Amino acid sequence: MNITTTIDGTSARITLYGDIDFDTLPPVRAAAEALPAHVSDLLWDLNHMAFMDVAGLNFLFTPIPPGAGPERRTTVTGLRRQPLRLLLLAADVHPATFDFARLLPDTPPTDFQ
Repeated sequence: MNITTTIDGTSARITLYGDIDFDTLPPVRAAAEALPAHVSDLLWDLNHMAFMDVAGLNFLFTPIPPGAGPERRTTVTGLRRQPLRLLLLAADVHPATFDFARLLPDTPPTDFQ
């Protein structure tokens, strides 16, 4: 798993290169936890991630425990076929738990085609 973090003011973009599963989740979580406290918006760039299992699903939807760090608005971009299918299935089965709409940015990314 390779991870690139870019910070621009109060926004951060974390780009993942590889799959998210139970074994690769710790460095992904560490990248988010290492963000400065002033970052209020986090964009997960998943353009280079072809697979995500339940560990990734839970990571995107598990709130930060109180006192563990600042709350951030979290969105995703670049969802590929399998991760998108997993997110849609989870939202269909448990819509109250997996509110997929909250992960979508208010506006499409500039590289949206």
